[in-house]
Amino acid sequence: MYIPEILAAKDKGVSFEFFPPKTEKTREKFNNTLDVLSRFEPLYVSMTCGAAGSTQSFTKDAVDILLKYKDLTVMPHITCIDALEESITQILDYYKSRSINNVMLLRGDIPCDREYFNIEDMVFPHASDLIKFVRDRYDFSVGAAVYPEGHIESISLEDDLAGTLLKIEHGVDFAVTQMFFDNSLFYKFCDKLRKNKVTIPILPGIFPLTDIVKLSNFTTMVKTSIPSWIEEKMLKYANSPDDMRKAGIEITIKQCRDLTANGVKFLHFFTFNNPEVMVEILNALGTTAKKGV
Repeated sequence: MYIPEILAAKDKGVSFEFFPPKTEKTREKFNNTLDVLSRFEPLYVSMTCGAAGSTQSFTKDAVDILLKYKDLTVMPHITCIDALEESITQILDYYKSRSINNVMLLRGDIPCDREYFNIEDMVFPHASDLIKFVRDRYDFSVGAAVYPEGHIESISLEDDLAGTLLKIEHGVDFAVTQMFFDNSLFYKFCDKLRKNKVTIPILPGIFPLTDIVKLSNFTTMVKTSIPSWIEEKMLKYANSPDDMRKAGIEITIKQCRDLTANGVKFLHFFTFNNPEVMVEILNALGTTAKKGV
């Protein structure tokens, strides 16, 4: 089923994003994660892919695992940086042969191990180029990433908005945001899009908080700010990981409740393949599992 059709038919719901397991041990954990989280009947599930297709084989294998769960709508991520038309066509044809109807199309990160790398020399310099390529050749429903605080490479919010609008013009059906921790940024971002006559669904990307130190390191690679009150609250428990985790989950629950109270119908969770954290959050939000967890 196409994700826009699912969203149009639902009043509320959650979606889950996973990363591909790479070892037998992590595959076993991933299977357990799916057993647990599939019971919450997500709108859809997505599987990430490394930049330049660096984990594409793992992504394909993980997608095949997801497809064993017949009730799940599966959406693979596809990155295009440093990719050729042939390799993109091959992966799209494979997913089409597996009866997948939805893809998340991304540029991917610039390789950090290259002495020289000019993005404009690439076949697909930007996600918008990949989106147009896919739209011209396939009937997938297309998702894209959007950035409430701007992409890290954007020179301004106006520049980032122009890139977002170009993606949508080329045929995006729905979008998922980069993580954010100040909901006002999401509300302002959505208002800006609506003023530009954007009507596609915009799902907020929710990053479950458990470790402020790891989060701070991660946000140096993306343009995401951490409100000072969150840092202060979590750093109080710098010597107690369990208490820090508890405080972070409470903040995430509070963020989700504010979003839903302000009319946001759908939440997209970056699960990090961690079912325990997700179950705590979902139970607190009143999202019920099909069976006991």
